[in-house]
Order: sequence, then C-alpha cells, then structure tokens
Amino acid sequence: MIFNHIYQTPSPFDNLLLVSDGKVLTGLHFLKTPNANFKQTELPVFQEVSHWLDIYFSGREPDFTSQFRIDNATPFRRDVLEIVRQIPFGRTVTYGDIAAQMAKKHGIERMSAQAVGRAVGWNPIGIIVPCHRVVGAGNKLVGYGGGIENKIALLELEKI
Repeated sequence: MIFNHIYQTPSPFDNLLLVSDGKVLTGLHFLKTPNANFKQTELPVFQEVSHWLDIYFSGREPDFTSQFRIDNATPFRRDVLEIVRQIPFGRTVTYGDIAAQMAKKHGIERMSAQAVGRAVGWNPIGIIVPCHRVVGAGNKLVGYGGGIENKIALLELEKI
C-alpha cells in the first residue's frame, strides 16, 4: 500500500509530497500543483521526515537521516545516487565531477555526464538525496525535476 503526506514548506518553495510504504520513505517530490488532492496519512516515518525537513528549511543541516528506500533503480542509478548522497551541505559538484568518479569506480576512461544527468534527474528522494547540489559545467544551473525555482531557492538556503 502507498501512503502520502503533504509537507507545507516555507515560502518561496513549492510544497512537498512525501510517499511511503508505511515503514520507510519511498518518495519526496516537489508538488507542481499547489492544491493536489492526495489522501493524507499520518505515519511515524512522515513525522520523522517532517522533523528533518523542519531543520533543513531552518537553514541547518540535520544531524540524522530518515530511513528511505529507492525502488526500481538500475545499478548505474544506485551508484550515481550514492555519490550524490555524499555531497556535503552547502557544496555543489558538477555532473562531470560525478561522471569522473563513476569512470574511476568502473575502471573506464570516461563516463557520460549526460548519462549521469539522467540518473540524477531520476532521483525519487529529493532534498534528502541532494540532487539540487549537482550543477552543470562552470557551475551553471541546469535542469531540476523539482523546478529550477526550487533548485535556486534550495541552493540559496544552503548559502551556495
């Protein structure tokens, strides 16, 4: 069974949809539709993630990570998202940086930054798996599944 909860974000962010299997977080997405009609459920996992988000949106790095699970990821996506998870609060890396790490890990000369970009863009656990901290070459702000306005606001929140 799938459970949903809407987290009310501070301005200027869009609200967040939290998704769970009842035990762990399985999705964290910015809502494009402000009045999305989801059946709200209160679960301990939603309380924990909401507490994490409260700390994060206050401009501080939470000192814990809520339990989550990433379903249906290919090994490539898992590897890329594991690198993304390691990006420190208040820092950014480029798609090319991640591609270089992936190439080194797999013992190959080069890895496509575009392939890395597709894997980063697939991320189902936004903010906690901080794909907003991945930028284009020359620190150019490029696509973000949660909307470029939210990406800019997240980076400003982290004082990047």
